[in-house]
Amino acid sequence: MIAARLVINGIVQGVGFRPFIDRAMRRLGLTGYVRNVGGSEVEVFVEGDEEAVYEFLSTLYIEKPPPAEIEEVFLELTQPVGYKNSHIERSGTVKVTGSMIPPDFAVCRDCLIEIMDPSNPRYMYPFNSCAWCGPRFSMMYTVPYDRENTSMRSFPLCESCLKEYSDHENVRRYHAQGISCPRDGPSLALLDSDFKPLSTDEPLKEAARLIDEGNIIAVKGIGGYHIAALATSDDVVLKLRRRKNRPSKPFAIMGLDTSILKLLVHMSEDDERLLSSPQAPILLLPKRDDSPVSKHVSPGLSHEGVFIAYTPLHFLLLMHTKDKFLIMTSGNSTGAPMCTTEECAKSKLRSIADYFLVHNRVIVNRVDDSVVRKTGEHYVLLRRSRGYAPRWIRIKRNLESPVLGMGGDLSNTFALGFEDKIIISQYIGDLDDPETQEQLLRSIDFFIRVYGLKYTDLTIVVDKHKAYHSRRIGLDTARKHGCRIVEVQHHYAHLLGTAIDNELGGRVAGIALDGLGWGDDDSVWGGEVIVFNTENNHYERVGSIEWIPLTSDRDAISIRRLVTLYFAKRKWSLDEIMRVLKPVSEKEVIEHRLVYTMFNHGKYVKASSTGRLIDLVAALLGVSYIRTYDGEPAIKLEAVASRGERVLLENAYFKQVNGLHILDYDGIIDEIINKRNEVDPATLARSFLYSYGYYIGELAVKSALKHGIDYVVASGGAIVNEHIYQGLKERLQLEGFTIHLPRRIPAGDGGLSFGQACSLIASQGLERY
Repeated sequence: MIAARLVINGIVQGVGFRPFIDRAMRRLGLTGYVRNVGGSEVEVFVEGDEEAVYEFLSTLYIEKPPPAEIEEVFLELTQPVGYKNSHIERSGTVKVTGSMIPPDFAVCRDCLIEIMDPSNPRYMYPFNSCAWCGPRFSMMYTVPYDRENTSMRSFPLCESCLKEYSDHENVRRYHAQGISCPRDGPSLALLDSDFKPLSTDEPLKEAARLIDEGNIIAVKGIGGYHIAALATSDDVVLKLRRRKNRPSKPFAIMGLDTSILKLLVHMSEDDERLLSSPQAPILLLPKRDDSPVSKHVSPGLSHEGVFIAYTPLHFLLLMHTKDKFLIMTSGNSTGAPMCTTEECAKSKLRSIADYFLVHNRVIVNRVDDSVVRKTGEHYVLLRRSRGYAPRWIRIKRNLESPVLGMGGDLSNTFALGFEDKIIISQYIGDLDDPETQEQLLRSIDFFIRVYGLKYTDLTIVVDKHKAYHSRRIGLDTARKHGCRIVEVQHHYAHLLGTAIDNELGGRVAGIALDGLGWGDDDSVWGGEVIVFNTENNHYERVGSIEWIPLTSDRDAISIRRLVTLYFAKRKWSLDEIMRVLKPVSEKEVIEHRLVYTMFNHGKYVKASSTGRLIDLVAALLGVSYIRTYDGEPAIKLEAVASRGERVLLENAYFKQVNGLHILDYDGIIDEIINKRNEVDPATLARSFLYSYGYYIGELAVKSALKHGIDYVVASGGAIVNEHIYQGLKERLQLEGFTIHLPRRIPAGDGGLSFGQACSLIASQGLERY
C-alpha cells in the first residue's frame, strides 16, 4: 500500500472536479479525501494498492470533466493514514493563490436535453445547470467555490436536488454547487415599464410573444441585462437605436443555435466549434447576401456579430420567438456599465425597454459578453470577458512582488499579477463614465480580497497619459495605501504583453498600430516599430509613421477636420483643401477655417496614429465623415475594402529624422485623391489598407531587423484589420519572419493591463537604449 498527497491547480473548481476525483477513487478501490483549499486549488489525499494509485494519477488527465483544465500537479508520496473510504471534505479556509476563479460556462448539451424533455423534472426550467456548465464567477462572493459563497445560497436544495448532490454516481450533479430545479431555484417574472408584474403563468412565452409584436424587452441574464428585440424589423431596430441613442454602432444577434445562425452568416467548422464552446463568445462573421436581418442592425459593415443562446433562459426565450434569433445587446444607457440590478434597470432602462424579464438570483459580478474576430488564420479577442475572465495567464518567471496594471481608459481591464500568474479582469468599459470608474475600484477590491493580497504590497503600473482616468485612479490608490508606482509607455505595454502571451523570450521587434497612446516625446503615437528585450525591459522606438496634426489628443469625432489639418501641414491653401472636401456647407467652411487657423497658430498635437490615418482615408473616399463609436471609420473602410481589388500603391517613401525611420505616406494620399473619381472606392480602400500594412512591414525591416531580432510581434486595435494584416504578413514573410498576434489577450486596449503587469517580470524599473 502507498499514499500520495496531491495539490492540483488550474480550472478545478466549479467544474465537477472534486466529485470526479471521489468517483475515481471509489471505482479503483482507493481511500482518502478531496477538498477545495481556500484560494480555490484542490488537495487530494489518496491511499491504496500501488498499481491503483498510479492508474488514478493517469485518470486525472484522461477522464477529467470537460470544462476542467489542469495546469500543475504537485505530488508528494507519504505514509498511509488508514482512511476507510473516499469522501469530499469541507473546503479549507487558508487563503492561497493556487488556482483560478472559474469563469461562467455556456449551458451544456445535457442540460439543454433535460429542459426539452417533457418527462424530466427540469423541463422548461430556465436556470438548469450542472457541474459542467452555468454561471460561476458572476455569482461568486468569495472563494472557495461552494454554494454558500455564491448567490445560490439564497436557494436551499430541495429533497430531490439534495439526493442528486449526495449521489456520487451522479456524474453531473454530485457536489455540483449551482444546481437547482423548479421547486427550489430562482424564478422568473415579467414586468411592465412601471415594474409591475404581468399576470401570466408563462413569462418566457409571453415575453417572446411581446417581442414578436415589436416590443423591446430587457432580459436579466447571468452577468447583466440584455436588451432583446426583433432583428428582422427595420422599424423595431430604428426604434431601438433612437431609444439607446446609438445611431450606427452594430448590435449583436443571438441565435438559438449555430444552425439558425448559418442562415445569417457564413460559418466554417472552426467558427461553429468556437460559437458552441463553453466560452460561447460573440463572433464576427461575414454576412450572407440573403440574410433576413435588417440592414440597420450593422449598417455599412460586412460582418455580423453573432452568438448562440448560452443560458437555458435565453434558449427558451428564443425557442418561443418566430425568428429563433434576436438582437441581444447590452442593457445599459449610453456610456454606462451594463445593469445588474432591478434598481439600475428601473432608472436606466425604462426609457429603452417596454417590458422586463427578470429573475431573483443576485448578479454578484458584472460580466459582459466576450467578442472575437478572425484575422488571417488567427482568432483574436476584441473583448475578453464572459467565458474567459477571470482565467489567469501563466508567465515563465515569478513576479518580484504583486503588481496591479491599471489599463487604459478605453475598453478598460485591469490585471493583477502575483507569483507566476497574471489575472486579467473581466471587461470594465470606458472610464469616462463615473459609474464605470466605481466598478473598476470595486472589481480590483474583489480580486485583492479573494486572493488574500494586500494593497500595501502592490506595485501599481499606470499609463503615461496624464489625462487618463485609469492613471489618476492608480495614483490615488497608491497614495492611499503607500504603493509603489511605475509608469509604462502605452505601446511598449501592448507589445511586451503580446510577446509574453506568446511565450517569446529575447530580442523582439514590435509593431504597434492603433488610434493613440501617449509617447515618450510628449506626442501621440499609434504607428510604431519598437525593439525591446523581454529579459531586461529595455526598449527603443526605431520606426514610426509621419505625424498628422490633431486639435487635441482626443480629437476623434469629426473626421473631415482631419483632412483640413493634414493638408494644412502640407501647406495647402484653404481654398485647395475645400476643393478636396467638396461638397461643404457654409457652416462647415467656418469650422474648417477655424481649424486651419488653429494649425497655423501652432494649436495642435502631433500624432503618428494609424487610426487617424485610416480616418483620413475614410473621409477622402466618402466612406465615413464622423465617428459615433470607437473605430467606426476603420471598420467601415475595411467593409468597403472587402469588395475591392488589391493593388500595391507605390508612392510611399522612407526617411530618417534624428535616427528614427519614418514612413511618409503623402504620395499614397495624393494617389488616392487623383484616382478617386476614376477607380472604384472599394479597390482604393483595399489597396490603401494592404499597402499600408506592406510598408509598415518594410519600415520594420529597415528599422528593426538590423538589431538581430528573434521574433516579430504586432498588437493594437488596427492590427486586426484583415487587409493591413495581409500586407504586413506578406512583407515580413519575405524576410523569413512570422508575425505573432495576441493569443489570449485582446489586441486593443483591453490587453493593455496585461502588458503593464508584465513590465515587472524581469526588473522593477524601465530603461530605454
